[in-house]
Amino acid sequence: MIKVLLADDHHVVRGALAALLSLEPDLEVVAEVDRGDQVLPAVLRHRPDVAVLDIDMPGADGLTAAAAVHEAHPECRTLILTGHGKPGHLRRALTAHAGGFLLKTAPPDELVAGIRAVAAGRRVLDPNLALTAWDLADNPLTPRETDVLRLAAEGAEAPEIAERLHLSAGTVRNYLTAVVDKLNARNRTDAARIAKEMGWI
Repeated sequence: MIKVLLADDHHVVRGALAALLSLEPDLEVVAEVDRGDQVLPAVLRHRPDVAVLDIDMPGADGLTAAAAVHEAHPECRTLILTGHGKPGHLRRALTAHAGGFLLKTAPPDELVAGIRAVAAGRRVLDPNLALTAWDLADNPLTPRETDVLRLAAEGAEAPEIAERLHLSAGTVRNYLTAVVDKLNARNRTDAARIAKEMGWI
C-alpha cells in the first residue's frame, strides 16, 4: 500500500484528488493539509510514501515544502502539481529533489501512474514542461539576490529586508540594484514581475 499526503489550499481540488485516489486499491490518503507550512509536520506525523504538493499555497509554496521534506524525511518522495508550468519552477523542483512535476490538467490516470512511479523512486515529468525548460535561460540571480527580491516582492522595504536577512540596509539596496540591472527591469517592482513570470521567485 502506498501512503499519500495531499497538500492543496483549494478544498474542492484536494477533495477530488482524495476521492480519485481512494478508488485505487494500492493507494491510501493518510493526510490532507491546506498550507505549505503544514506539510513537513504532517509528513513527520503520518510518514507517507509520497507527498503530492500544489505549488501555490499559503504559508510556504510547494517547492519550499518539498525541499524541507527531502531534508528532514527523505524517505518521503514528493510530486509537485501546478496549474501553470513555469520553466523556472521546474528548475526549482529539481533543486528541491522533487520526484515528479505534473500539470494539474494531466489526465487522472497519469497522476495515479505518477504517484506509483515516484513511490518506486523514479522521476516523473510532464513532457510539455520538459520541452519548455529545454531552451530556458538560467536564472541569473544568486540565492541571496533571490531572497532579497522575494521579500521585496512581498512588499518589504530595505530596512525590514535587512533585518530579516541579517544584512545592512545599504547591502540590501545594492542587491536590489544588481537585480534590476541583471533582469533589465525598470525598477524593483518590474524585476519582481519578471522573476515571478520566469518562476525564479
